[in-house]
Amino acid sequence: MSTSTSKKPITNKLLWIFAVGQFGWSLLSGIISTWLVHLYTGVHTAGSTNGIFGSLITQSPLFASITLFGLITAVGRIFDAVTDPLIAGLSDRAKFKGGRRIPFMRWIAIPFAAVTVGVFVLPQTASVSANNVIIFVLLMLFYLFMTIYCTPYNALIAELGDTQKHRINVSTYISFTYIAGFSLATLIPSLAGMLEGVAGSQENAIRIAIGIMCAVAGIAMMIPAFVIKERDYIDANPVKSPIFSSLIKSYKNPQFRRFVYADVIYFFAVTLFQTGLADFETRLMLIPSDNTFLLTVIMTVVSLLLYPAVNKLAPKLGKKRMIIAGFFAYSVVFLITALSGTGMIWGIIVAVTAGVPMAILGILPQACVADVSELNTLETGEDRSGMFFAARTFAMKMGQALSMVIYTSITAAAVAIVKANTDESGVETLTSELAHQIMGPYRIVAFVATGACLLGALIFFLYNEKDIMKKIDSYKSEKTESAPETPAEDAQ
Repeated sequence: MSTSTSKKPITNKLLWIFAVGQFGWSLLSGIISTWLVHLYTGVHTAGSTNGIFGSLITQSPLFASITLFGLITAVGRIFDAVTDPLIAGLSDRAKFKGGRRIPFMRWIAIPFAAVTVGVFVLPQTASVSANNVIIFVLLMLFYLFMTIYCTPYNALIAELGDTQKHRINVSTYISFTYIAGFSLATLIPSLAGMLEGVAGSQENAIRIAIGIMCAVAGIAMMIPAFVIKERDYIDANPVKSPIFSSLIKSYKNPQFRRFVYADVIYFFAVTLFQTGLADFETRLMLIPSDNTFLLTVIMTVVSLLLYPAVNKLAPKLGKKRMIIAGFFAYSVVFLITALSGTGMIWGIIVAVTAGVPMAILGILPQACVADVSELNTLETGEDRSGMFFAARTFAMKMGQALSMVIYTSITAAAVAIVKANTDESGVETLTSELAHQIMGPYRIVAFVATGACLLGALIFFLYNEKDIMKKIDSYKSEKTESAPETPAEDAQ
């Protein structure tokens, strides 16, 4: 009996269990990416959460309009990106009884959730300098722990996606749970509002709300780590290549390089958009902050409604064509944002149109990496799926780090104007002229994101999906033809 037939079949139920882990880590990631800059920078005004922890850390630019906070977050992303190949190499080479991936996820789920709470709870000393150091260390740990969980997790996308159908399905499921987790993170102010009477202050209520969310995330991350028995489904031998040699091999793959070039630009653009979304809505469109959550719901619902269509169309139209369409669709969204007027209607237009590329680019890029990884395994006999996903993440986080620096630098002038025109009680006293003036930096951010997405689309034209799939089918056909016949009882 062959080794492969002794493994349990991979089912959609198993893939959904796996996707629960994505819900957990995307919730933690959503808390950091949505609320870190919002809560720790800007000027706190009455009835708002913006800048509520701003007095705890340094706010003024250090040099060339780069703020300390922007620098800290950028360094954190770079640190995270550098550790990705290290963890991927350790995972690819692992010989644990429980598998190459799952043990890492089991060990780090709870520390990952705990350090996320710490980012918002621990920097409360009387010294701003001490708080700067504390938040820096905590962010380094956050990004390290995220890498330890997510890099092995992402490698399982390729390994559980043993067929083209399963790859698209698992990419669809984890995209659904990613949006669910990220959307839940946006509910923190609402949850904090319900807790304020018990917590005693708005600041404490926010911290408690974050703690509750992180507890939910920790449980979700443990579900696939303890339910899925990796060795029952995956038969993969440890990789023998040295870690950084494996990384270099990944980037030497020409198709993977073309994918990564476009991907890093995409994440640069979309991080600019996600970081500034609340400011685009409140500063450009002058939408009350209470209505921003409704727009997030609209954007999420539109995206989720399109998931079945993306799942069905991808095998027919090809992932490449749809991803390029997603790039162009996002550039339209960013351009609309840059040229928007005021009023709720503009927020609705952006939310609806953004749902389209969110659905496409939330699902298909992971499947592309899985395709490249599978072809590499068939060609070399070495399963380095962990390193391929880590190499993608490395490039992705470079784009995110750059976007954090660019965003905080471009908008620093607008933040300074708001700060100078906010009274001691936290009420803004902006004149209509000043309100119009601070729109400029946010429009620039949206224009930069538009150009970046157009460039990403052009680069992705170089990716040759047809060649990859043709070679995969060829290798599998040869393997099937050369394999010995399987006894009937084993085939069942």
